[in-house]
Amino acid sequence: MTIATESNVSKKFHGSFWTGLLLIGFGVLGIALPTAFSIVVETWIALILASTGATKIFYAFQTREEGFAWKLLIGALYVVTGALLFFQPLTGVLTLTLLLGSFFLTEGFFNIILAFRLRSQPNWTWVLVDGILTLLLGALVWLQFPSNAPWLLGTLVGVSILFSGISRSLVAMKPPTDTTASNQPDQAASAS
Repeated sequence: MTIATESNVSKKFHGSFWTGLLLIGFGVLGIALPTAFSIVVETWIALILASTGATKIFYAFQTREEGFAWKLLIGALYVVTGALLFFQPLTGVLTLTLLLGSFFLTEGFFNIILAFRLRSQPNWTWVLVDGILTLLLGALVWLQFPSNAPWLLGTLVGVSILFSGISRSLVAMKPPTDTTASNQPDQAASAS
C-alpha cells in the first residue's frame, strides 16, 4: 500500500509541476506578446458571454414561466454582446480596457472607504494602501487610454498566469510527505 501511495504522490507531483511549467510558458508568452494575448482574452470573454446567453435563452424556453420575455431579452443581450465582442475584437479590447479601469477605480474607492471603517483594527492601513494603489492603477488605465488598450489586458493576464505557474511549480517541488511515517516517532516515544 505504501508503494501505491508513493506512486500516486509522485504522479500528482509531476503533473502539478509540469502544469506549473506550462502556465509559466503561457504567462511569459502573454507578457511577450501582450497585444495578441489581449485579443485571445477578449475572444474568450466573447465566447463565454455568447454561450451564457444561449443557455439563458434555452432556459427561458424550457421554463416558460413568469418573466419569460425578460429572461429571453437578458439571454439575447448576452448573445448580442458576445457576438459584438467576437466580431469586433479591437473594439472589444478597448471596451474591456475601459471596464477594467472603471473596475479598478471603483474597487480602490470602496477599499478606501472600507479602510476608514476598519480604523479600530490593527493593520487597517494595509487596506488603505491597497485602496490608494488600486485607485491609482485605475486612474493610470484611464489616463493612458486608448494607447494602453492593445497591451494592457494581455499583460495583466500574462502576469497572473505566470505567477500561478510559479506558485504551482514551487508547491510541487516539495511533494507532500507520508503522514504515517511522520507519526511513527511519536508512537515510539509514547510507548517508552
